[in-house]
Amino acid sequence: MSDKTLPDTRSAQAPQAPQKPQRPRTETPVIQSDEEARLAARNKLVIGILLVSAFIVILNETIMSVALPRLMEDLSIPAESAQWLTTAFMLTMAVVIPITGFLLQRFNTRPVFIAAMGFFSIGTFVAAMAPGFEVLLVARVIQACGTAIMMPLLMTTVMTLVPASSRGRTMGNISIVISVAPAIGPTISGLILSVLDWRWMFWLVLPIAVAGLILGALRIPNVTTPRKAPFDPLSVVLSVFGFGGLVYGLTTIGGANQVSWMPAWGPLVVGLVALALFVLRQLQLQRTDRALLDLRTFLSKNFTLSIVMFAISMMALFGTLILLPLYLQNVLRLDTLSTGLLLLPGGLVMGVLAPFVGRIYDRRGPTVLLVPGAIIVSAVLWSLTMVTSTTPVPLILTAHIVLSVGLALMFTPLFTASLGSLKPALYSHGSAVVGTVQQVAGAAGTAVFVTLMSSRAASLVATGSDPILAQTDGIRAAFLVGAIVSLGAVAVSFFVRKPVDQPGGAPAPMGH
Repeated sequence: MSDKTLPDTRSAQAPQAPQKPQRPRTETPVIQSDEEARLAARNKLVIGILLVSAFIVILNETIMSVALPRLMEDLSIPAESAQWLTTAFMLTMAVVIPITGFLLQRFNTRPVFIAAMGFFSIGTFVAAMAPGFEVLLVARVIQACGTAIMMPLLMTTVMTLVPASSRGRTMGNISIVISVAPAIGPTISGLILSVLDWRWMFWLVLPIAVAGLILGALRIPNVTTPRKAPFDPLSVVLSVFGFGGLVYGLTTIGGANQVSWMPAWGPLVVGLVALALFVLRQLQLQRTDRALLDLRTFLSKNFTLSIVMFAISMMALFGTLILLPLYLQNVLRLDTLSTGLLLLPGGLVMGVLAPFVGRIYDRRGPTVLLVPGAIIVSAVLWSLTMVTSTTPVPLILTAHIVLSVGLALMFTPLFTASLGSLKPALYSHGSAVVGTVQQVAGAAGTAVFVTLMSSRAASLVATGSDPILAQTDGIRAAFLVGAIVSLGAVAVSFFVRKPVDQPGGAPAPMGH
């Protein structure tokens, strides 16, 4: 009987043993997978809307540069007035961006997005309808208010939604916005102006901006938790004079918009003094978490090193964007459209490479990207110190493409490593710092390159040199200083590390 009992016991137990553990194993992953899929779809939509919107608004930062001669003719304004359409945009960005750290803490994601795209859409409409220079200038300021808010909003949202282990890929897309949009702005405006009136630069953008505004207002969720952040009016005033004075002073030294009764260095001194007072004020307020722009971001060594490299990179990008068109048009005698088309491949290369660079960052970290990227940028700048009045155009095209490759290798790791090194409470402030550095470094790069070129060329012309040869020599001198500065980025590139909360060898998950 015992022999019969044993099989009966085993047969009774056999179906029970696997059933108990199998149910949770089969049901729980399905529930998690559905939830993860829903969140991934939502996050992908949110980031997609923000990326497209940010690309459109950042594009307008440089879209006016090629249009200035046409505007001078159509609006009957001098070059000094026309230049304000670009300078006023940069000034507004420099003034508003430091305040976005406060805005992103105080208000929810959706209303901040609506404000950003609302400002930009209104400004774009006013610009398209502008009857004269004054209205167009006001429209550019309104546009810049929206642009200044959008970029920190995008970065803060990405840092909140995307897991640390796969941020590189998404930051690669942000690199497209920050680096490619300004690079192709002159090309797009050149193409539009070759067949249409200048107002079409705004009419063509307006439907996209309004569509982004409506879609974002309907679909973007509130992904952050607002808190009652105190508002310090003195910090705002110091920020306006500090960052505004610094950017205006740099553009003045660069040769544009100088006021006759004020020395060229006047706004720069005012900006530096106000900036020093602004820093002291923030150090005082951040002890009680009341700072307009929390500078504790710089307590992270990785963040600080990344920002130093980013500043040098933006100086190289904007300095090259201003010098190469001058060289191509004034020395090699290319027309505006040809110049814009020649600079287009470099911008496209940066856009194509950015997502791949993000994947490499997620797997390998920043060093394998930053070191070769910094070396490539430095090598190209050194090669441009040898341009002549007879340098073949294909060589310039190749140099610009290679430079774009080097910058593409740098931007994504710098964004990801810098913001990833901060505590979540400092994401909004870190994003504001990145945006501010972009504006100040871009203005500094433009000012340094143009000032060196102009002063060298003027001194040679004064001694009887041919104007074209003198300008060529001035361009070489500017690139020489840029090449020397780029060596600093090469040195720093070895010390930027992947933040400790990001696993170094884990492959990036799909869907971001």
